[in-house]
Amino acid sequence: ELLRELLGEGELRELLNEDVVASVELEVQRLAEDRKVRGRDGVADLLRALGPLTGEGVAARLVAGDAAEILSELESARRAIQVHVAGVPAWAAIEDAGRLRDAVGVQPPPGTPHAFLEGGPDSLGEVVGRYARTHGPFTAEEAGLALGLPLAVVQNTLGQFERAGRVTRGAFRPGGAGQEWVDNRVLRRLKRRSLAVLRREIEAVEQTALGRFLPAWQGVGRTGRRHIAALVETIRTLQGVPIPASILERDVLTARLDYTPGMLDQLMASGEVVWVGRGSIGPRDGRIALYLRDRLPILHRPTEQDPPESELHEAIRAHLSARGASFFRDIHTASGGTRLEDTLDALWDLVWSGEITNDTLAPLRALQLGKVRRRPVRARPHLPSTMPPSSSGRWSMVTDLCPIPAADSVWAAAWTELLLERQGVLTRAGALAENIPGGLTTLYPVLNHLEETGSIRRGYFVEGLGGLQFALPGALDRLRAAEQGDEVLVLAAADPANPYGTLVPWPEQAEGRASRSAGAYVILHDGSPLVFLERGGKKAVLLTREPDLHAAAAEALTEIGLRHRRLIIETIDGEPAGDHPLGPALLESGFAVSLHGLAYRGR
Repeated sequence: ELLRELLGEGELRELLNEDVVASVELEVQRLAEDRKVRGRDGVADLLRALGPLTGEGVAARLVAGDAAEILSELESARRAIQVHVAGVPAWAAIEDAGRLRDAVGVQPPPGTPHAFLEGGPDSLGEVVGRYARTHGPFTAEEAGLALGLPLAVVQNTLGQFERAGRVTRGAFRPGGAGQEWVDNRVLRRLKRRSLAVLRREIEAVEQTALGRFLPAWQGVGRTGRRHIAALVETIRTLQGVPIPASILERDVLTARLDYTPGMLDQLMASGEVVWVGRGSIGPRDGRIALYLRDRLPILHRPTEQDPPESELHEAIRAHLSARGASFFRDIHTASGGTRLEDTLDALWDLVWSGEITNDTLAPLRALQLGKVRRRPVRARPHLPSTMPPSSSGRWSMVTDLCPIPAADSVWAAAWTELLLERQGVLTRAGALAENIPGGLTTLYPVLNHLEETGSIRRGYFVEGLGGLQFALPGALDRLRAAEQGDEVLVLAAADPANPYGTLVPWPEQAEGRASRSAGAYVILHDGSPLVFLERGGKKAVLLTREPDLHAAAAEALTEIGLRHRRLIIETIDGEPAGDHPLGPALLESGFAVSLHGLAYRGR
């Protein structure tokens, strides 16, 4: 009554879950699979519990056997009788003969034993009460039609039940209208089940659920797509995240589509995609961020690190600022450098600082394949006829591509949209992992506005990631719907789809040994880390003690070997690979004993 007074009749319907109502109705009507009956005794109990049923109604509640034959046997045994209720032929338990006669005027068949003709003190109440406890929310009109009783009689009986605390009147069925009745025991069941559904909807999922959700959300495993539009879609999601150049094509893009070398160069040559350096990783690798050309001015901002400063660096900047995109030969000539290697080193310093970019990935590939540059003892007197492969393509200033910096509000809105699209569920750890200045606090005004407009939801969705979490509705549904399974997934440790080491911590047994370094891999089983393989593949860390998963781990390590065409695992968990319990599974998967450990050299 208080809820009705506060919320109104219509709002009460929102308190019960529609699926729960349907499920409970199937149960109380014995239509749920686990509530159906079998055999003669089961059918006899069914008729006593539910009241008169048609032959089709009995068949729908029977697990096995012929309903007509069983009913005929029960009739011969004087356990069931044929009656007409509300003008419809039906079967009833013989114990109901007197009760149905007194309550709804059903005439018992001739020969019914006199012992079953005693109706009892309140036959009408028993019949209406049985209808109430074997149905979900119902109207008095529905009960009257089913029992063949006048509406006034049903309403009067239900009114007596309400005063006795046996039924409740109100608005219960979602999508219904008008006054309804429900047995209090049925109502308690509906409330408990609906509350359980609501609790599951707001209950935080475990952190390993991110390991199942994030790769699927980012399109990992969506092979079979090899067109340029699929690559553009993939880059749109990966914009702005620093990815080691050494794994970009081999591990990150190929995990999301059927990528072939040259597809990305095609987009860069057409001006649709731009890459920007985000710091070097040793002499032959570094992190780069991809951007769609029209989004670069909005998303990109220079790093806060001090830029490289020397006369040679300034000369390269001055030339590219004045002349625009140039080949390395022209840059070297204009810079006044005497040694080719000095100019190339200075150029790459500016690349990794995010100041200079190229219209192709060819120099990055050449840098990874080439030998470590060594400074010559003597300067070369003239330019060689062929420039180094790591200097190919046209070089240009990044500032020329985004001359007008985006306003702070525009930048924050763009990055908020991008992070929600990439991560699905945005947390403080997620903002820090993306190197957002100020973290989630910077994006909070935009997130708050999106929540107020109903575009996103705020809540505690993933355990242990703080109370301030925001999610797209579709992402939240997929996060909670992600079912446990036996999927084994190979990811580069630095892949944005790997939540471990950024969004969630590594497992305890991997701490100090696992990292998101370039060239390292993590193998996930049902979203949980199964194996960590360090850069170079020499050392592996098995993150499970379940021997049943050794075969899956070995198969995944074989996949990594196929990518590199060669893989030698020297140690597993600190002991020689051949002596580890995982060793036999590796040998069965194509590895062989070598001088240094277990080697895979391709099939």
